[in-house]
Amino acid sequence: MSTEQSRYRALTTHRLFWPVVVLVALVVANTVYRPGFLSVQVRDGHLYGSLIDILRLSAPLILVALGMTLVIATGGIDLSVGSLCAISGAVACLYISRQPDQNSMGGVLTALALGLAVALVLGAWNGVLVAVIGIQPIIATLILMVAGRGLAQLITEGQILTINSSPYKAIGVGHLLTLPLAIFVALAAALLIAAVTRRTALGLIVESVGGNARASRLAGVRSARITFLVYVISAACAAVAGFMMTANVSSADGNAAGRWVELDAILAVVIGGTSLAGGRFSLGGTILGALLIQTLTTTVYAMNISPQTSLLFKAVVVIAVCLIQAPGFRARFTRRRRRPVPAAAGVDETRKEQVPA
Repeated sequence: MSTEQSRYRALTTHRLFWPVVVLVALVVANTVYRPGFLSVQVRDGHLYGSLIDILRLSAPLILVALGMTLVIATGGIDLSVGSLCAISGAVACLYISRQPDQNSMGGVLTALALGLAVALVLGAWNGVLVAVIGIQPIIATLILMVAGRGLAQLITEGQILTINSSPYKAIGVGHLLTLPLAIFVALAAALLIAAVTRRTALGLIVESVGGNARASRLAGVRSARITFLVYVISAACAAVAGFMMTANVSSADGNAAGRWVELDAILAVVIGGTSLAGGRFSLGGTILGALLIQTLTTTVYAMNISPQTSLLFKAVVVIAVCLIQAPGFRARFTRRRRRPVPAAAGVDETRKEQVPA
């Protein structure tokens, strides 16, 4: 095999190659369908455009997916992140709605602290169920996924809680240095998690727990503490995402906020190359997966695909990406393309000699 072939094979087998190809294909398709898709304009000192909107709308999913990455890296899963988004947003909006001055910065900061604290407690609850009691992660988090929706609606009393707070609204639609503030929040969270997991031993410990929890315990790693920690981190990321979701619409809906975000987060993690079996993980791949899913969602809406078929269209594209990424599928497809030529009649391929008729 030549050097060029080796480089090409290494490039095409990289776990992020095909997600990048699909993302570029979606951008090209949008550009063809809408010639102004790539245009970015400056209005009132802020950048506007379809690409900026995709980045802004991707921020909550990136946050949830980053926390989900650490959970999946330990061999677990967190189905409660959508409910945690709804709960944290409901708590913050409820506190702000009861303030005499909803634009008070102190009141908004207190609301954020309360929402985050409630999410951390619930994340710790998930961690205790999984790491201490030993309940399977899918069951433990499914409990909060169901009960959390009821708790969010109990907080909002089954109503859509509307607020009028400019500081809180800025979390979702505010700007900083001409770009949406949500982008900087997601970027800061990604850099913080990357610094903690890649510049310290925590990342290796998380991967060891996900790869083989028993061997990690025998090696002296306190796997229960690591498992507990990642569920708390996941809850914190979901809480901040919940603030963004409710700030975008200046209201809290316990039933709709964060709905199905857990599934999009899992898809983003898998598309990014992290195995659901646990072990090695990729934060950069997760961010790429989240951008791909949001671009796909934007594409579906922009092309006026009916709501009844949009989810099916989205599922087909995601399945295609996952199949292309799967080494087993690629190997099987390659073998079919390279079927061996049948041996000539009267020739023994094992001995390379002429066989008597």
